[in-house]
Amino acid sequence: MDARTLAAYDRAVPRYTSYPTAAQFHGAIGPVEHRAWLQDLARTSATFYLHVPFCARLCWYCACHTSAVNRPDSLDAYAQALAKEIDLVAAAAPDLCIGSIQWGGGTPSQLGVDRIVSVARQLAARFDRRSGEETSMEIDPRFCDEALVGALQAIGVNRVSLGVQDFDIGVQQAINRLQSVDDTAAAVARLREAGIRRINIDLVYGLPRQTPETLARTLDAALQLAPDRFAVFAYAHVPWMKARQKLIDTETLPGAAERSAMSALVSERLLAGGYVKVGLDHYARPHDALAMAAGRGQLRRSFQGYVAEERPWVVGLGASAISSLPRGYTQNAADTTRYRSLMDAATFATARGLEFCAADRLRGEIIERLMCTFSVDLAEVCCRHQVSLPSFLAEIEALPALVDDGLVERQGDRINVTERGQPLVRFVCAAFDHHLHHADGRHSRGI
Repeated sequence: MDARTLAAYDRAVPRYTSYPTAAQFHGAIGPVEHRAWLQDLARTSATFYLHVPFCARLCWYCACHTSAVNRPDSLDAYAQALAKEIDLVAAAAPDLCIGSIQWGGGTPSQLGVDRIVSVARQLAARFDRRSGEETSMEIDPRFCDEALVGALQAIGVNRVSLGVQDFDIGVQQAINRLQSVDDTAAAVARLREAGIRRINIDLVYGLPRQTPETLARTLDAALQLAPDRFAVFAYAHVPWMKARQKLIDTETLPGAAERSAMSALVSERLLAGGYVKVGLDHYARPHDALAMAAGRGQLRRSFQGYVAEERPWVVGLGASAISSLPRGYTQNAADTTRYRSLMDAATFATARGLEFCAADRLRGEIIERLMCTFSVDLAEVCCRHQVSLPSFLAEIEALPALVDDGLVERQGDRINVTERGQPLVRFVCAAFDHHLHHADGRHSRGI
């Protein structure tokens, strides 16, 4: 990426795992709306996402809603709260069928194997399940023992995402996450021996003390593990949102030029390793479901990242979990004590959210297509939403500049993100974001 482009686009921009983004959520959406919106899911199916906001110890780079919790009584109380929320959802949407199930965190295994199995059984008891659907869990390879693998088998987990981030010892010390290649390889072998063969590896570039050279060694080591998928994210340095990131020495963070070089290096190494690029930051084997969905133009994007899902709806369970429902987004209270007390009171823990307007639906579809396929037919989308294309285009003031900068090309009413523009697709999406008011402090940098 040339110096002029770096200077123009080294600024904050949303990640667009949703539209509108969570920055637009507000407190006027609460339990009443959440219950009513869940009822819209009657006689349909949805992904269930279970959030466990706990880790054995905290990594300084992490911007997730999580805390270090090890006390059995706290873990017991949280598992019981999850079971109560399952009951609340079942009462609000009794005919809802479960599609895929995703456990995320934090570190879901920190809940403990007995509690995980108990919550999973409660979910199975209250809802029917579509056959052949995926159950996935985020795993910390440092805590992937035989007991955990046995629990994963017991609840039907058939895909895991292994957090790696980086294998370089200097980078690991800088982010407070020491994890050897051998420990990670042992976890992979243990999972595969148990029949859990769909394996993802998560990496991060732009970390403190990281260089293209150290990242190249990490990529080589990760490729040796031969996962089905890679998710390689740009580090989001947002210490104003996550105080633990203040422990990172900002002087050791790579600059925009280095981050751009790292992004290019990731694509080069993983494509050469036989993976297909999926969207902005995922890579998959050609016959993996994610790559095949991308090839068919059916890839979707949600708060869980890129997914090969037919259904757009997600029911979030747990503290801070977000639900994506037909009428809008809802999010539970992030504080676990508050979440548990509301579950004890048999009321939903919805703390904020957003109801879609017509413009949100139109622009959200455009942004999702850009993030997933780097292309969108504006005339087709506007027609479906009964909006005048000329009037709509008149509102997209940033589009001509994106064309001039070589990030986008026009083919009639279709816009295509160029190869040059694909690493900066978030800025293309931002041109269609009518909620964005240059609120740099609320988002991470886009390079």
